Amino acid sequence: MADVILKPTGNFDLTVEAEVVTPDNFAGKSADEIGKLLVWQGPTEYPLTDFFSVEGNGGSSAEDTTIVIDGDISRVKRIGQEMTAGKILVKGGAGMHVGSGMKGGEIVVEGDADSWTGMEMKGGSIHIKGNTKDHVGCAYRGSWKGMSGGRITVDGNAVSQVGGGLIGGQIIIGGSVKHFCGIRISGGLIVVKGNAVRTVGAEMTGGTIVIGGCIERFTPGFTMEGVESDLKFDDIECPGEYKKFAGDYAIPQKGKGVLYVSCDNNECL
Repeated sequence: MADVILKPTGNFDLTVEAEVVTPDNFAGKSADEIGKLLVWQGPTEYPLTDFFSVEGNGGSSAEDTTIVIDGDISRVKRIGQEMTAGKILVKGGAGMHVGSGMKGGEIVVEGDADSWTGMEMKGGSIHIKGNTKDHVGCAYRGSWKGMSGGRITVDGNAVSQVGGGLIGGQIIIGGSVKHFCGIRISGGLIVVKGNAVRTVGAEMTGGTIVIGGCIERFTPGFTMEGVESDLKFDDIECPGEYKKFAGDYAIPQKGKGVLYVSCDNNECL
């Protein structure tokens, strides 16, 4: 496995669009060739070395290439976009669209990530060790189909529209979320270990959502089907008792999804 180390050195007053930063693009290139790859800042393209120092050469293939970004890149967007293999490690925070359209490989962000993490992701894994903002694993504006494969793990909190339009894959949020979690999903799995504010599972026609904390305002259109204990989905364990709901019955003549809600934290349901 070959390591390419990027260290932020440039001016990030304007955000940088760096979709070229993937193992696919770095594979087979020398450090000098990698440094000449172009990124956008505003309306102009600049070589990568205007913003990062580059150490190390790419591997013989994307699978054999690891990119280590040694510093905070919260003003850099689209890291790992559409990557198919290899690994990216960010030793700090990351900007918007981390792993958007990702097809394979692994991304680890040791800090926080901005909105649109794993947008329409198809495969691979993303692990955010801090918090994220809106639209994790979500469909893009105007699309009905979001994440379809892979796994996104967020150790902290997310904000709104987690997994919007999800059709496959898994999203695990270790903390809490706010609004529209799992809106319009038709497949896949969303597990939130903390709380949610409102509209969980609105317009869902398939898939599974698990809320381990409290839902502040429960979505109309769901009917309770019973109580289940100690849920497990592959290697994802959700201990405790859960009320099982089916819905969203506000969507007529459609399939129904499953919503599990913690009994202890939602006694009023």
